[in-house]
Amino acid sequence: MRESQQGARGPLSLVRRVGAFAAAEPVLSILVVALLALQMFAPRPLSTLPALVDWQTVMTLAGLLVLTKAIEYSGLLTWLAHRLVHHVHSERGLALLLVALAAALSTIVTNDVALFVVVPLVLSLHQLAPLPLKRLVIVIALGVNAGSVLTPLGNPQNLFLWQVSGVSFTRFVLGLAPLCAFLMAMLAVLSVCLFKTRALDLSKDAAPQRVDRTLAVVAAALFGAFVLLADAHHAGIALAGVGAGFLIWRPRIVLKIDWLLLLIFVLMFIVLRSVAALPWIHHALASLSLQTPMRAFAAGAVLSQAISNVPAAIVLAGFTHDWRALAFGVSVGGFGVAIGSLANLIAVRLSGERGVWLPFHLISVPFWIAAFFGGALLLHLF
Repeated sequence: MRESQQGARGPLSLVRRVGAFAAAEPVLSILVVALLALQMFAPRPLSTLPALVDWQTVMTLAGLLVLTKAIEYSGLLTWLAHRLVHHVHSERGLALLLVALAAALSTIVTNDVALFVVVPLVLSLHQLAPLPLKRLVIVIALGVNAGSVLTPLGNPQNLFLWQVSGVSFTRFVLGLAPLCAFLMAMLAVLSVCLFKTRALDLSKDAAPQRVDRTLAVVAAALFGAFVLLADAHHAGIALAGVGAGFLIWRPRIVLKIDWLLLLIFVLMFIVLRSVAALPWIHHALASLSLQTPMRAFAAGAVLSQAISNVPAAIVLAGFTHDWRALAFGVSVGGFGVAIGSLANLIAVRLSGERGVWLPFHLISVPFWIAAFFGGALLLHLF
């Protein structure tokens, strides 16, 4: 009897574990299921699947994950963030500073790393003085999406488009600068409207003083060298040097990077490019005539609302050569519904606040509409 009960518990336990993993990693789970379905109904030889992956982008992302993790572990960003808030004396000033800080960090250490610095900072400040936490989390999420537009390092879709476009780092930044400036101006106006000039006293904030200066200096120097090598299309050499160096010196940093994110990115390439190659999907996308800039922009902005901006960039990149128009579109697509950008989900998850989604969409959807028309105008003017 006991053996039969234990045998029954085994499958149940396995189902629960699979369910818990799917709930914790929904994107990865969906991609795995989609890949299995594709191999069942539209099979490809397994040996051809790796060729669907843009390995230059994956290697660049891996190197950036190692370096941003090193900067995070050095404590430099957290120390800097706490030092900055000591100069704030009002609720509105705090909101503007946090948005600017989140946006600035997201240009160099990706939007998710910026969130892991700024959102915990807000939570610690909330313990010192009552803050409008939900509104702050919302504008910070919008801030990292707006700031990350500027550089190839800001988010995965920019990184991918930078690699496939073949343009230089400087040209990419100059191409996206008008949109970034417009989004940040809109966000500044929004912050002024959402937050009051009520006085705040954050002088009791005890900033953590421990900074691993050696790690911070080495990581910053390697970051610059890595970007230069990636810009010269030598991401593999750069990754090998950074990875080997940290494995020998600080192996914990390499072990602690988001390996699941890399796996998700690899699966995205395989699944989305396989789907785009299906005859009826390929015909539907080709019929959109995305070679014109405005159509590529609109497709990126709208499709991101359904499947998020990283998958939208990967799917649409095969149907347009206008990398800038597509970058404009998927950047704008990060606003609107929450799924438009994974950064939105991360920000709310880190805050631990309930009841955020309704106010988030009441702010983010109108922001997306304004960004859509503003982005279209900028694309036309420039």
